[in-house]
Amino acid sequence: MGVQEILSLSAGDIMGNNSFDAWDDKPKPRGSGSLASVVSAFIPTWGTASLFIVIFIVLRGRFPKIYSPRTFIGTIPQKDRTPSARRSYFDWVHTLRAVSDKFILYHVSLDAYLYLRFLRTLIFLCVVGAAITWPILMPINATGGGTSSQLDRISIGNVKKKNHLYAHAVIAWVYFGFVMFTVARERLWLIGLRQAWNLSKPNAKRLSSRVVLFLSAPTAALKQDNMERYFGPDATRVWPVTKADKLESLVSSRDSLVEELEAAEVQLIKNVNKWLRSRQNKRNGNAKTFDDLPDETKSSLRPTHRLKTTEVGKKVDSINWYCEQIKNKEAEIEKARDSNENADSHGGAAAVFVEFKTQASAQRAYQQIASAEILALNPRYTGVTPNEVLWDNLTLPPARRISQNTAATALVIAIIIFWSIPISFVGAFSNISYLAANYSWLAWLNRLPDVVISLLSGLVPPLLLSLLASWVPDIFRSIFKAFGEPTNTSAELKVQKWYYVFQVLQIFLVNTIASGAAAVVSQIANNPSSVPTLLADKLPSAANSYLTYFIVQGLTSSSNNILNYSDLLSYLFYDRFFAKTPRQKYSIYTQLKGMAWGKLFPKYGNFLIIAIAYSCVAPLVLGFAAVGLIFFYFSYRYMLLYTVQPKIDTKGHCYTLALQQILTGVYIAELCLIGLFGLRQATGPSIMTGVLFLTTIAFNATTNKYFAPLEQYLPADLAQESGDLDSEEGAPLLSSAEEGEALSTTQSRIQRLPIPSKYLSPVARFFNPHVYASHRALKAWLRDDAEFDEDDVQTYSEDMKRKAYLHPAYTSRTPLVWLPRDEASVCEVEARENEKEGIETSCEGAWLEGSKLKVNVQDIRKVPIFKESVKW
Repeated sequence: MGVQEILSLSAGDIMGNNSFDAWDDKPKPRGSGSLASVVSAFIPTWGTASLFIVIFIVLRGRFPKIYSPRTFIGTIPQKDRTPSARRSYFDWVHTLRAVSDKFILYHVSLDAYLYLRFLRTLIFLCVVGAAITWPILMPINATGGGTSSQLDRISIGNVKKKNHLYAHAVIAWVYFGFVMFTVARERLWLIGLRQAWNLSKPNAKRLSSRVVLFLSAPTAALKQDNMERYFGPDATRVWPVTKADKLESLVSSRDSLVEELEAAEVQLIKNVNKWLRSRQNKRNGNAKTFDDLPDETKSSLRPTHRLKTTEVGKKVDSINWYCEQIKNKEAEIEKARDSNENADSHGGAAAVFVEFKTQASAQRAYQQIASAEILALNPRYTGVTPNEVLWDNLTLPPARRISQNTAATALVIAIIIFWSIPISFVGAFSNISYLAANYSWLAWLNRLPDVVISLLSGLVPPLLLSLLASWVPDIFRSIFKAFGEPTNTSAELKVQKWYYVFQVLQIFLVNTIASGAAAVVSQIANNPSSVPTLLADKLPSAANSYLTYFIVQGLTSSSNNILNYSDLLSYLFYDRFFAKTPRQKYSIYTQLKGMAWGKLFPKYGNFLIIAIAYSCVAPLVLGFAAVGLIFFYFSYRYMLLYTVQPKIDTKGHCYTLALQQILTGVYIAELCLIGLFGLRQATGPSIMTGVLFLTTIAFNATTNKYFAPLEQYLPADLAQESGDLDSEEGAPLLSSAEEGEALSTTQSRIQRLPIPSKYLSPVARFFNPHVYASHRALKAWLRDDAEFDEDDVQTYSEDMKRKAYLHPAYTSRTPLVWLPRDEASVCEVEARENEKEGIETSCEGAWLEGSKLKVNVQDIRKVPIFKESVKW
C-alpha cells in the first residue's frame, strides 16, 4: 500500500470519516474535525496574525513606500491621494474610520469600490443567514434525537426525527429566497450605478468612451476613406492595427540597448569618482574633474565587454558600442515603419480602433452588425484604453483566433480536472489517523501527541489548500493571454469565470465528495440523478474542515495583506542589489501593486457559496465565514486606501459576474437538502425543497434574460442624452414613474408607519431597488459628495488623439538616457558626447552620493522620464 492508494481515497474517506456520520453511530477517530481541531487551528493562526500586525505597526512609519505610498507618491495626482494628517503608529486606524468607501470610487476606480461592496454583501448575507438559521436550526438540531457530540450536535447530522426536517425546508425557503432577492437587488443597483458612472461627464468625455475596437478587420475597413461605409456617418477617425512583429522586436531591442547604455554610463561615473576619491585620500589634494584626467586613465576606467553575436569574443568599449548600436537600430526602425505603412493586404489578420462623435454613436456601433462578411469586424469591444491592449493578439486571423480560444478553454478544463492530484495529498492530511490505521507504513503517526495530530489535521490542510489554489489564476491568465485575448481586461474576466469553476469544483466539491475532479465529473455524467445523494452523503460530514479553512484564511491571509512582507523584502533586495541606474531606481520606487480581480472575486465568492451550501446543514459555518470575510474586508480596505493601484478596469463587469456566481451556493444547498430529505424518506420537506429548486431555476433564467442586456450595453436613450451633458436626463430606465413622484410615494408610505421614517430608510432603500437603484437616483447619489468633481474632464491635444490607439512601436521615440550627476562632472561630459551622437541625455533628478545612487523621489515631476498620467 502506497501513495497511489492514498490518491484513490475519496474525500469521504479522507474528510468524511473524520467526523460523525449522520446515519451511523460510529465514534470519531483521533484528529477528527472536532472542536479540538478548530481550536488547534485558531491558536497558532491568531498568534501569527497578531505578530504580523505588531510588526506592521512597527515598520509602517519606516517604510512609507511599502505601507502608505498612496498618501504621497508623485505618480498619483494630488487630488487622488489618501488623506493622512500625521505620521504615527495608529493614524491609519483613524483614516479607516473617517474615510468612506465612496472615496475609493472617486479616487481609485469603480472596480475597487465594487470589490469592497462585494465583500460587504458577502458579510451581510452571512450575518443575515446566521440570524435566520442559528435561533431556529441549532436548537432543532441539538434536540433532533441523535447521539452526535461537540460541534456535530448542532448540525443536521444529529436530527433523527423526520418532523424536525420541516424546519430546515422552511428556513431554506426564507434564507435562499432572501439570497436570490439580494442578488437581484444588487444587479439592479449595479445597472443603475454603471449607467450613472459611465454617463457622468468625467467618464463620458473620455476618448475610450467614444472608441470601439473591431477585430478581424478586412483590409478595406482600415482605410480612412471607408469609415462611413463600414462604421456609419458618426465615425470620425480610425487607427488601423496590422502585424508589426519585426518592428516591435526592433523597438524592444533598441530600448534594451538604451538600458544597457545607461548601466555602462553609470558604471563609468562610479569608476571615475571612486578613482578620484582614492587619489584624493592618498595625496590629500583637491579632487579633479573627469576632463582633467589623462586620456589613458579615462580609457582604463571605461567599461568594456566581449561581444556574443557578431565578432564573437571581441572586446569593445561598452559605451561606444551601445551608442553605435542604438543609432543602427533607430535606422532599422524607421525603415520597418515605412514598410509596414505601405503594406496593402492583411488577409483579415488586422484590427481597427474607431472613434465616433459621441458616446451614444459608439454604443450604437458596438451593438450593430458592421459587415456582411462572416467573422469580419467581430468580436468588438468598447471602453478599451490603450494601456490595456495586448497588441500581438489583435492581428490573429479569425479561424486561428477561434481555434486558439478553443484550445485555451480545453487546457484550462484539463488543469481544473487534474489539479485534484495535489489536492488529494492535501486531503490526506485532514485525517492522518485514518491513514495510520489503514496503511502500515504510516503507523508511526499514531505515536504522535494529540496536539500534533490536531495541528496536522486542522491547520496544515487549509494552508496547503490555499497555497495550491493561489497558483491557478496566474496559470489561467498566462494561458488566455498567450492564446489570443485582445486586452488585459477580457483576459481577466475569463480568469474570473474559470477560477470560479476551479474554486467551486476543487476547493469545495471535490475536496468534499471525491479524490479527483475526474471521478466527480464521470460519476455525475454517468448518473446525473446521483448528485443530490452524493451531496447528501458527503457534505454534512466535511463541515468542520471548512471552519478551520475560514479561520486560517481570515486570520493569516488578511494579516499578510497588511504586513505585505514579500513586497517589503523584494523592494529592499532589488533596490539594493539590482537597481543600478536612475531609471531602475525610479521604476522600483514608483511601481505600485495592482489588483487581480479575476483571482479575488471567485476566491471570496466561494466563501459565501460554501456558507450558503452549509446554511441549513451546519449553520455554524455561516458565522465563521462572516468573521473571516470581515478580516479580509478591512485588510483590502487598507490596501486600496494606502498601497495598491488597480491596473485593470472592467467597468463593473467583474462584480456583475461575481453576483451571478453566488447563486451556485443556493443550487448546491438545495440539491444537498433534497438528497438528505430523500435519504431520510421525509416526503414533505423533499417536495418543498424540490419546488424551491425549480423556483430558483426560473428566477435565475428570468433575471438573466432581462438584466443581461442592461449589464452588457448602455441603453441608447440614456447614451443619447449624455451627448448633451449640461441638460437634465430623462426618466430613470428601471422606474415607471418620475423620480420625484416615485420617491414621494415611497416616503409617504413609510411615513404612515408608526416607526419613524429615518429608521426605515435603509430598509426602504434595500427593498425598493426600482426607485433607489434607478439611473436617476444613483446619478444624484454620485453627485451628492464633495469628492465628485463634475468638471474633472480629461482634455486631449490633436497629437495625443492621433497617436492614442496606434501601435506603440509606431510612435515610441528613443528613450532619453538618464544619468546621475556626480562630483567629477562625468555626467555632463557623457551627456555632451551622447548629444553629438543624436542620443538625448539628461543629468537631472539623480545624483551620486559617495558610492550610492540617489533619485529625486521627493519631487517626481522633476524627474526627466516622468510622464503625466492620461485618463483615456
